[in-house]
Amino acid sequence: MRLLKQPTHTLSAALMIALTLTACAPVQPWERGNLAKPQMALDPYPLQSALRAHNYGSREAAAGGNAAQGGGCGCY
Repeated sequence: MRLLKQPTHTLSAALMIALTLTACAPVQPWERGNLAKPQMALDPYPLQSALRAHNYGSREAAAGGNAAQGGGCGCY
């Protein structure tokens, strides 16, 4: 509790709380249709992305992570 008495820590904590609370906004029922559109998805083609990740992992002879681990032939 001693750290919170310092002005910089108190100010930064208050700023973080304020930013967190302003990020929350209620979504009205008539606005939910816009959020459900395919364009709003983080990954618009999840099946294609999964197949590409599987293909890439198979060629690199590495499992998981989607990062090039090495160990394969190196051809892509």
